[in-house]
Amino acid sequence: MIKLVKKEQFQPGFIALFTNPFYFSRRGLYRGIMEYGQYITGNTLDVGCGQRPYENLIATSKYTGLEIDTPAAHKINKADIYYDGKQFPFEKNTFDSVIINQVFEHVFNPDEFLQEVSRVLKPGGRLLMTVPFVWDEHEQPNDYARYSSFGLAWILGSNGFKIIGQKKSGNDIGIFFQLINGFIYKKINTRSILLNHIFYLFLTAPFNIIGVFISLITPKSEDLYLDNIILAEKPKNA
Repeated sequence: MIKLVKKEQFQPGFIALFTNPFYFSRRGLYRGIMEYGQYITGNTLDVGCGQRPYENLIATSKYTGLEIDTPAAHKINKADIYYDGKQFPFEKNTFDSVIINQVFEHVFNPDEFLQEVSRVLKPGGRLLMTVPFVWDEHEQPNDYARYSSFGLAWILGSNGFKIIGQKKSGNDIGIFFQLINGFIYKKINTRSILLNHIFYLFLTAPFNIIGVFISLITPKSEDLYLDNIILAEKPKNA
């Protein structure tokens, strides 16, 4: 049961309605990554991999998780390789694909970071990136930016990437219920996993359920949404 609940934290199904206070955001990310993940193939690098929650959605021949070298990262993340946060420890044109999932908002030097991504990515290689748009400050103090779809298109283009797919996830009424649950989560979260899930069941699950039903009968938005999901390509002649 515990294993199933953990899985539904990032790949939410029915059970997640009752156990996951981030249901709407994670549902949108899961669907977008599942759709674009089919284009992420070959030798793949996951930058800021964390728990590698979407690895099973990616059809790769080799999957490498990369994280910044900190004591906390060694305790909670499933990285294969750690680095200094500046230069990726790989040769030029090493990877066929790169994944950057909910990391870019924590990057203070975005142009230098994207140049590193481009350097280790082979010509014609693919980049799958997710970035929050409407979200609270998190992992403080290392939370530096929010990007609109236009801002991401500009900064990726200026660093040599061609966008071949772009989605706005969580672009329905569920966004408001997600923000309410995010607020509740930060106020009630404790050190006890059992107590947390009791709180989720009685405090956040009702908003998940109500939000799902209301989203079925209300229109979507093109301007207000939770997350950007982008599929980009490094030009073959780069």
